[in-house]
Amino acid sequence: MNNISRSGKYRRSFSSQFWKVVIYIIIAFFTLTCILPFIHVIAKSLSNDAFVIANRVFLWPRGFNLNAYGNVFQDASILRSLYISVFVTVTFTVLGMIITCCLAYALSRPQFKGRKIMTFMCIFTLYFSGGIIPDYMLMSSLGMLDTLWSLILPLSFSAYNFIIMKNAMMASVPISLEESARIDGAGHFRILTQIFLPLSKPILATLSLFYAVGRWNAYQDALFYIKQNVNLRPLQLKLYYLVVQASETFSSEAVSVVITNPEVMKAACVVFATLPIICVYPFLQKYFVTGVMIGAVKE
Repeated sequence: MNNISRSGKYRRSFSSQFWKVVIYIIIAFFTLTCILPFIHVIAKSLSNDAFVIANRVFLWPRGFNLNAYGNVFQDASILRSLYISVFVTVTFTVLGMIITCCLAYALSRPQFKGRKIMTFMCIFTLYFSGGIIPDYMLMSSLGMLDTLWSLILPLSFSAYNFIIMKNAMMASVPISLEESARIDGAGHFRILTQIFLPLSKPILATLSLFYAVGRWNAYQDALFYIKQNVNLRPLQLKLYYLVVQASETFSSEAVSVVITNPEVMKAACVVFATLPIICVYPFLQKYFVTGVMIGAVKE
């Protein structure tokens, strides 16, 4: 009997270790699929044009040089575009979080009449939108073309983030805590700022990251709305025009001298535009998983 029990424990231990190794291998595989493309882009941005054209650059730079980054910084307006992107991203994130928190708090209170109808109206925007042309006509009629407000106001509210915040507030704060605060004479604003928000730090950090990353990476709306005033172009749009200029120069090399290979230029622009947001992410990472799990609780 002892031998049988020992063999059974051994088989269970071996099976457990086997599946643990399989899970680690799968996780490592998917991790590499996320990391290796970015390493490849960095290697291309630091390589000589000839090696990139010959497709000889993979995960390590060949013919190391910084010419592509030099071409990026040659444009004197690049720092201005960086400042515009930082300002727009910070303002957009702060405004988006204020709107999301206030609306989520109001519609998560059971005593608020009509909250289901207003919640449905917010969710409705996830499935249907006006489209690019009506959005452009609206920005034009409001006089917001060639202004920073056209990059901040239209997307400052996200129905998806609102749903996460609403569910998080309903799940993380007990009703008894709110009722005790009301007995002590606290109003809605005080309950929101001194009870709900301090208890919702993980979800606040998570949604702030969603807003910031989404705004930082976006350039299509700037391409439509910022036409005349080139000083208001954000960093992503500025880098887009640099890539287009490099491609045009490369395609007309019989007329003019090639500045750099477009592929190398694209890689340098991707790295330059990605590094700032990557530097911010580690400070919010510890809140990220917790915030997503809290916001995923179903109402």
